[in-house]
Amino acid sequence: MNALLPTSLSAALPGFLHRRTLLAGLATLAAGLQGCAASSPAPAAPDLSRFALNRPVGPTVAETGSPHYRFERFKLDSADGKRHYLVQLAIPRAPAPQAGYPLLYLLDGNAAFGALTAEELEAMDRSGRPLAIAAIGYDTPLGVDVEARSYDYTPPVPGEAVTYDDASRGRLGGGADLFLDLLETRIRPEVHKRVPADPLRTTLWGHSYGGLLVLHTLFTRPKLFPRYASADASLWWHDGYMLTEESRAVPLPAGRTTQLLLMAGSAAQEVASDTPRPLRPGIDPAVAANALARRRALPPDAAERQAERLKQRAGLAVDWRMFPGVSHGPMRPASIPPTLAFAAR
Repeated sequence: MNALLPTSLSAALPGFLHRRTLLAGLATLAAGLQGCAASSPAPAAPDLSRFALNRPVGPTVAETGSPHYRFERFKLDSADGKRHYLVQLAIPRAPAPQAGYPLLYLLDGNAAFGALTAEELEAMDRSGRPLAIAAIGYDTPLGVDVEARSYDYTPPVPGEAVTYDDASRGRLGGGADLFLDLLETRIRPEVHKRVPADPLRTTLWGHSYGGLLVLHTLFTRPKLFPRYASADASLWWHDGYMLTEESRAVPLPAGRTTQLLLMAGSAAQEVASDTPRPLRPGIDPAVAANALARRRALPPDAAERQAERLKQRAGLAVDWRMFPGVSHGPMRPASIPPTLAFAAR
């Protein structure tokens, strides 16, 4: 696996050094203006807690309504009865094309559906290419069920009797293939009963662990979807295990081009920086330090290097997009508008 990992940080250094220089300059300026600064409070760190997945989801567009879409939902349980799902549908009111609507599946469905706006739905209606949406979430008022998500979105690691997402917390992982079985055999048939969808224009989107699952699906079951959209995938998981899956990816379907929208923000650069970051209230410093160490398993340009490699793969069209200055949590809503356009075309 080490041969697959990028070894040079040169791509990340210019921006990193620029930020270090800028910070040093600001520190010098602050020292010179100490008298003035004493009368002015220091600027507060940005509050990213509103992007936390374990917060309640406020009223969604399904509750506030849209003249351009109607909304449905259904629930189901995992085969072992331990995980409980909520699937929310946004179905265009405009007539479906002969082949069906393009269809976008959103992982982390509660949080992702909560990020959709009436303005985005109206824009899709005006475009003349209305997009149907199926948001696969959990039966909870929160953005996600964290335990269930950790299990569903992470792949089993060969050689491990039990794959842990986080052994220090006793949090299980390794259930990705069971989740994909559920998606293929139970969720997708129910969605297609309710939504006339074009199988050649169907997209799977995910952010963070969801982005990891999108890549796992592409590398192990590429026939499941013709289009994939991955935002800030957790490539660091299990010391970069997803790069091992990439190296042994199964062949892509013949006779069509598989499409991948690959997106990343500034999270990897922020993790690599030695600038201390404030912790949200209630976060255990030891847990935070462990999480930081895990995220430093890969260099900050790992996602960009992966995009470069995947662009060389025959039959795969890769659209790589960077979101400078957008942290990990904000990448979830930031990645949705380009994904809507990608999935609707």
